[in-house]
Amino acid sequence: MSDTQPSRTPTLGSQTGWTGVVSDYAGDRAAFRVSANKTMMWIFLLSDTFVFGCFLVGYMSVRMTTTEIWPPTSEVFALTIAGHSIPLILIAIMTFVLITSSGTMAMAVNCGYQGKRWSTASLMLITALLGLTFVGMQAFEWSKLIAEGIRPWGNEEGASQFGAAFFMITGFHGLHVSVGVLYLTIVAIRVALGKYDKKQVDPHAAGIQGGRYEIVEITGLYWHFVDLVWVFIFAFFYLW
Repeated sequence: MSDTQPSRTPTLGSQTGWTGVVSDYAGDRAAFRVSANKTMMWIFLLSDTFVFGCFLVGYMSVRMTTTEIWPPTSEVFALTIAGHSIPLILIAIMTFVLITSSGTMAMAVNCGYQGKRWSTASLMLITALLGLTFVGMQAFEWSKLIAEGIRPWGNEEGASQFGAAFFMITGFHGLHVSVGVLYLTIVAIRVALGKYDKKQVDPHAAGIQGGRYEIVEITGLYWHFVDLVWVFIFAFFYLW
């Protein structure tokens, strides 16, 4: 997908002094060759990074300062299979599913660049299905912990902050995955219907062209971000 920008007169920097500054500023020129849609997604992801960062920093502060016994994650998140307790087996499978979905999403973006409509839509739907699988396993994990007496406001196995931190962080991430599944499904259907077969021109970015399947790339940015956040949650919450 090639981006072209129409030439305008006067050219940037053609005038000197304050007159030139005013002329350049009033010329409504794009500083970067990025469409407004992609820019807004980057801004959203940056703001979301701060939110998740605050959650994880708050979790670490609570974990290091609490005087109560913190439940061992290898036991709390273990599953009993065939009479054997296997630590973190469900979390490992959830992580594998989410990382696999990141791979299928990358393949969808690549097919979008090549203009392969059906392959793009199919891979996006597979990504959404994997995301839905992740949400289903997370719901099972929540049900298991609730049945064991862990609540956002209390915990029978130790520090009460454990339940609050767990349900808040994983719930907020699960909400992002659920929204991503819906987002992927809608975009995949529109791709399959050929809604993005025409060149998209962004009227708010000085004529910057977003490309035929730029929306697929933007969707991929969101999904890769959700996957990356999970890696940090997995490392800080489940392995620490």
